[in-house]
Amino acid sequence: MDAVEAIRTRRTHKSFGPEPVPARELEELFELARFAPNHRLTQPWRFRVLGPASLARLKEAAGPAEAPKLDRAPTLVVASAALSGAQRQDEEDICATAAAVYAVLLAAHARGLAGYWRSPAVLRVPAGRDAVGVPGGERVLGLIHLGRPRAEPPPRERAPVSAYLSFLD
Repeated sequence: MDAVEAIRTRRTHKSFGPEPVPARELEELFELARFAPNHRLTQPWRFRVLGPASLARLKEAAGPAEAPKLDRAPTLVVASAALSGAQRQDEEDICATAAAVYAVLLAAHARGLAGYWRSPAVLRVPAGRDAVGVPGGERVLGLIHLGRPRAEPPPRERAPVSAYLSFLD
């Protein structure tokens, strides 16, 4: 699959098969993240693949209403950006981490995996951050759900380019 096809056909999946993504395959996906653009080569992204114990802690922190959403995919990864405390650098590093997450999602899609990037509330509170070992100097960008797709989600219509593109003189 070429890059254009991957961008045009990648979709958010919410229905996954039961098998976790093997560690070696995850390493290949996250190895590609390091090629995301990042000013001064800070490589600010941090990825934490949740195992059974960390997932149980996160579910406990999420509470009974939200915990079932953490069972959607067999592989969950917390994505965060290490921050320096300098506003401009931190803004760039958050954007770089978002680009790295997208690179992972595109690479997963190209390999036939399903992906879902979401921002659960539990990762914005101390108990959730503690459950997955995110220190105070990092900003969580979300939770990446990965696995084999059960079915392809239907395409959703996107706004035309004219809705968001301007040419200035």
